[in-house]
Amino acid sequence: MTRRLDHQALAPEGMRALGAVHVYVSQSGLPPLLIDLIYLRVSQINGCAYCISLHTRDLLKAEVPYGKLMMLSAWREAGALYSDEERAALAWAESVTRVADTGVPDDAFTAAAAHFGEKALVDLTLAIGVINSFNRMAISFRATPLSIPAR
Repeated sequence: MTRRLDHQALAPEGMRALGAVHVYVSQSGLPPLLIDLIYLRVSQINGCAYCISLHTRDLLKAEVPYGKLMMLSAWREAGALYSDEERAALAWAESVTRVADTGVPDDAFTAAAAHFGEKALVDLTLAIGVINSFNRMAISFRATPLSIPAR
């Protein structure tokens, strides 16, 4: 895959603005590992190799069990591997990411709201939105995936 252009060099102010949302989310009070799980799952849905490699590396560095990462795309069938909060966040992330197909129905909102307060749910949705934006930039301009270290 050949990189099409360097979007970060061509639009540094726009990329800094996206980065500011990323920084906000990281300081929002949501658990950092939950944020990275969301970033990885959304990137899997969107097929963003660059972001999949980046967030896999981050989660491995944070010593998240390898099996938990391997089962992320099948989290609904993974039993107790994911906490109730993680499952609620992953379901919300999938519904919001696939908004054109799901319309983010009331039952998805009710399920997420049962685990997150109003501000946390907004922050979670900002996290989902920013990773979707980064995915679209990386895919559109063919960002080169990072190598993932062997375990």
